[in-house]
Amino acid sequence: MPTGGVLRTIVQVLCLLVALVCLAPPAQATPPVVLDDATARKVDELLDARTRAGTTDRAVQIERISARLLGTPYGANMLLGSANTPEQLVVDLRRVDCFTFLDYVDAASRSSTAEQFFDNLIAARYVDSRVEFTQRKHFFTDWASTPRISATDITADLSPAAVTTTKHLNAKADGTTFLPGVPVVDRAVTHIPSGAVDGGVVAGLRTGDFIGAYTPAAGLDVTHVGILVHTTDGPVFRNASSLAEHNQVVDTPLLEYVRTVPGILVLRPR
Repeated sequence: MPTGGVLRTIVQVLCLLVALVCLAPPAQATPPVVLDDATARKVDELLDARTRAGTTDRAVQIERISARLLGTPYGANMLLGSANTPEQLVVDLRRVDCFTFLDYVDAASRSSTAEQFFDNLIAARYVDSRVEFTQRKHFFTDWASTPRISATDITADLSPAAVTTTKHLNAKADGTTFLPGVPVVDRAVTHIPSGAVDGGVVAGLRTGDFIGAYTPAAGLDVTHVGILVHTTDGPVFRNASSLAEHNQVVDTPLLEYVRTVPGILVLRPR
C-alpha cells in the first residue's frame, strides 16, 4: 500500500502529465478526401504501377508511375485556396497542371496504399503537412528547402557554368506580391544557362530528376516543371504541357525544350 507521500507524488506526476497534454498543440488531422470515380481508379492505377515496377529504385518507380499519366489533360491552376478562401485538399487526376503532376507522381512513388498516398501528397504539397494556403509549397525550390524536404537541389553539381542568383520569391518588381498573404522569401536560386546544358550535364541527370525552367523574372524561380526520363531515343522532359498543340502530359525531347527557356534547375527526389 503506497504511503501518503508516495500518493502525493503520484498525484503530482499525473497532474503534470495532464497539463502537458493540454498544452501540446493538437495534431493536424488529415482533411477529408472526396474523390471522383475516375480519380479513385487512377490512384489505384498509379499504386499498381509502383508495385509492378518490382523494385525499390525510386527512379524506376517515378518513370513507371509518370508514364501512366501520359495523355492526361492539362488543367490550369488546379489547387483551390487563397489568403481569403480556405485551402482545400484537391485530389483530381482527371486534369493536372505542371506542379500537381509532380506532386501526384512523388506521392505515389512513396506509397503502397491509398491512405499513404494522401498522407504523402499532403507532405509533398504543404510545409509540415498543414493544409493551408500560406503553407502550400508555391515555389519549385520549396521542395528542397522546406519540410518535408522532398528533393535535393543538385544543379550546382552538374555544371561549372551554374549561376546562383538571390531571388526574393513572391515579390514583384513593382513592390506588390504574386500571392497576397504569402511572405516574401529570400533564396539563393541556382540554374544552368540553357547554352551550357551539354552532354556532360545530360550525363549527370538521372531518370526521375525534377526539372524546372528557370526564369529571370523578379519574384519567381521557375515557370514550368517536369520529370527527366532517359529513353532509347534520348532524354525527354515529361511534363503537363499547356501548349495548344499538346494540352496534356507529354514527353518533349529535353534538349529541344531547353532551347526554349533561359536555363534549368534540377532537383533529385530523396
